[in-house]
Amino acid sequence: MSTRTAGPTGPGSAGTGSPWRNWAGNVTSRPVREVSPASAEELAAELRRAARDGLRVKTVGTGHSFTSIAATDGVLVRPDLLTGIRRIDREAMTVTVESGTPLKRLNVALAREGLSLTNMGDIMEQTVAGATSTGTHGTGRDSASIAAQIRALELVTADGTLMTCSAEENPEIFTAARIGLGALGVVTAITFAVEPVFLLTAREEPMRFDRVIAEFDELHAENEHFEFYWFPHTDNCNTKRNNRSAGPAAPLPRLGGWFEDEFLSNGVFQAACSLGRAVPPAIPAIARISSRALSARTYTDIPYKVFTSPRRVRFLEMEYALPREAATAALRELKAMVEGSPLKVSFPVEVRTAPADDIALSTASGRETAYVAVHLYRGTPHHGYFTAVERIMTAHGGRPHWGKVHTRDAAYLAEAYPRFAEFTALRDRLDPDRLFANDYLRRVLGD
Repeated sequence: MSTRTAGPTGPGSAGTGSPWRNWAGNVTSRPVREVSPASAEELAAELRRAARDGLRVKTVGTGHSFTSIAATDGVLVRPDLLTGIRRIDREAMTVTVESGTPLKRLNVALAREGLSLTNMGDIMEQTVAGATSTGTHGTGRDSASIAAQIRALELVTADGTLMTCSAEENPEIFTAARIGLGALGVVTAITFAVEPVFLLTAREEPMRFDRVIAEFDELHAENEHFEFYWFPHTDNCNTKRNNRSAGPAAPLPRLGGWFEDEFLSNGVFQAACSLGRAVPPAIPAIARISSRALSARTYTDIPYKVFTSPRRVRFLEMEYALPREAATAALRELKAMVEGSPLKVSFPVEVRTAPADDIALSTASGRETAYVAVHLYRGTPHHGYFTAVERIMTAHGGRPHWGKVHTRDAAYLAEAYPRFAEFTALRDRLDPDRLFANDYLRRVLGD
């Protein structure tokens, strides 16, 4: 048996192992032990062992969630040995991948095979199971979140049972487990739909806030993938329209791409955020400069090189999913709130869209969706800004991203999700003793 184990193993030693910290540094926990199973069978043995020891179990990916969804004082499962592509089925056009595989590794491997996911988020550091379990998404008029591209998954439940779930096999579990929050079991493999690799043309250009808001529905309807960033304390936005292209490929020049995506968007932005944290009154002036620094550009490349960007500046994030028809009103309220308050906001506000899907706890479940994400530089006091934003978003029926900062509880979420009770009933069936519980799940799902 090749499972790696670290830390004390007795039930009386809770919280005495090595500390774990998430990417943003706002969540820490101290599990009793960490394990790295190399197979679903080894994982099942670890789950049974944890149950005998009276310990809870959580699986952690790369720690890119801003909530404590992966925190535990029990057993922390690291999927470091559950990586790689199991198989590519070119007839069914699917790829089956181990749950701990980083999205970056998957995207590069698929591109080598002439294949691609249809849509993806804007970073690719997360593991495939971590990204899908929390509802990670990009932007799309017709193509939805990463989880919506799942065709089957392998799940180890609390009693150590290994099951395959798809639309044909255990369909009621499949409907929920694609975004399972780590509450239904541990995902060990995922089968995604793929398609032949294609080209996207990205058109990025600045636009005034009032124009983006006035033309939001049109911009969404006319583009396969539309998103924009608004820079608080200014009237400036940066828009991005991604659409399929017949080619030829015209990637960003190596030097030009490095200058804007690394030097400006990471290096200079890091320095600007550090200055703003030290001298908050300087933030509006910095925002005016930052919002004009990125020029219009157009380029054509394969999907992951267009959808994703490096994100090296660490931050905290809150994101709410709104009914798409509520987006422009909420954004106007958000802008008015910032302008009428003493808040100093150094990060742009990101706006994306998604079509309705059929996943029980997807933020886009059953409705056309617009996402509004707000960020603050790590170490900056965030309570006042995030509280004010959350008040606006919840007034419009917003659903918080499961992996990003929010204060909602099970009572609110049961109203926000028509299929909430369906999910919790399934949880009662698969994990009646709450092996996979932690404080976060108790808050958002109830006990």
